[in-house]
Order: sequence, then structure tokens, then C-alpha cells
Amino acid sequence: MQSLGTSQTAQELVHVAVVRKVRPGREAEFEAEIARFFGAAAEAGANGAYLIRPILGTRSREYGILRAFRNREEMKRFYASDLYRQWSETSGSLVEGAPNRRELHGLDIFFQEPGKTPPRWKMAIVTYLAVTPAVYVFSRLVPALFDGLPGPVAMLVVNICVVASLTWILMPLLIKAFGRWLQAKKNDPDS
Repeated sequence: MQSLGTSQTAQELVHVAVVRKVRPGREAEFEAEIARFFGAAAEAGANGAYLIRPILGTRSREYGILRAFRNREEMKRFYASDLYRQWSETSGSLVEGAPNRRELHGLDIFFQEPGKTPPRWKMAIVTYLAVTPAVYVFSRLVPALFDGLPGPVAMLVVNICVVASLTWILMPLLIKAFGRWLQAKKNDPDS
């Protein structure tokens, strides 16, 4: 992963994920061009950028680019800039199709269907439905199983169990169960 430094706190930043599919045999050229682009973007005031390469040994040609901006206005200026326009022209012969670009928010990791991120209020409801039983169960189960654990250690174990259950069990199940509702359009009666 190649990165460009960052100096802002996460709460102030706007994060954008971009996926590009590189043409066969053009991967090295793409990486060289993006390294130059990251350097130019740093000089132009970009706050952070990361290149995520395909996993070695796979046939994937999809590269991820994560960008951080100080605020929404800076993001808009960046994507409207001559620098970005020149990068788009330069990279056009190296990639297939248009960039798949979307803003990332804290809950988006669970709702990853490209271009179809549900409204935040729907993500919050589904997350609440997963967090509530997980916290209730593990805050009772851990002290019962590990009687005598110091409070901070018990809380650490409870939180590990909650996060693990959300990541691998509860959120995937709820996303599947509420999938139609999460992806419903605004004028859809089910939304």
C-alpha cells in the first residue's frame, strides 16, 4: 500500500473510495503514473491518498484508491481541478471503464454494494438492531463465564465479543434480512 501523509483528525475528513480496473499488462505503468499523481496531489494540498493493489496471486486487476479531504469543499475542488482532469486523461488509456467512486462513512463497511449505499438512517437502524442484543448478551455472559475479571478487562472482552459477533454474524445476517428495505428507492412504498 502506498500512501500520502495525513495531518487531520478522522472526524474532520471526508473519505472517498475509488475502484479502477487496470487493462491487462498495464499494471506497472498504472502504478508508476499514480505514484506521480500522488506526488503532484500532495504538492497541490491533498490531505491523504492510499493505493491498494490486488492481492498477489490473484488475477484481479482492480486497484483501490482511498482519498482523504479536509472537508467537502476541498473534495469538490480536487475533482474539479485541472490536476484531476489531467490525471483522468493520462490514466484513461491504462484503465477499463469509468472510476467507481463513493464517499465512505463509518457504517458503510457493512453495506458494500457499490453505488447503492443505503441512507444513513437505515444503516443506523440495522446497526442498532445488531448492537443491542450483542451488548446485552455479552455484558451478561462474559462476567458469568469469567467471574472475578477486573472491570476494564471484562469490558475489553465484552467489546471484543460484540465487535466479532457484529462483523461475522449479526451484521451479515441483518443485511441479508433487510436487504430489500435497505436498497429501496425513495418513492418505493417499502422504504
